[in-house]
Amino acid sequence: QVQLVESGGGLVQAGGSLRLSCAASGRTFSYYAMGWFRQAPGKEREFVAHITTSGDSTYYTNSVKGRFTISRDNARNTVGLQMNSLKPEDTAVYYCAANPTNTVAVAPRGYKFWGQGTQVTVSS
Repeated sequence: QVQLVESGGGLVQAGGSLRLSCAASGRTFSYYAMGWFRQAPGKEREFVAHITTSGDSTYYTNSVKGRFTISRDNARNTVGLQMNSLKPEDTAVYYCAANPTNTVAVAPRGYKFWGQGTQVTVSS
């Protein structure tokens, strides 16, 4: 069992930056690949980024490549998402999720545990 709690969301102007953090409970955090998803009002939950168990490999959806960076600290049971050059279309609730396999999964069904989400709003 892994419990996930996101933090770091907020309101920012276009072009600004935010750093999201996800804290995980449990001693098995390092066994899980981790992902970030987002969901805007009226839209389906969308894959954003993925990181392997060791952190040696990352994967991003095209719309955030070069702007977002996913990272993890297995000693502290945390995964982060640094978001730069934010755009209004990045506005959404952002979720972190734990993937019990160490392969990239872009569909929500590939993740077993989810946080409650944190709101990110980018104003134009």
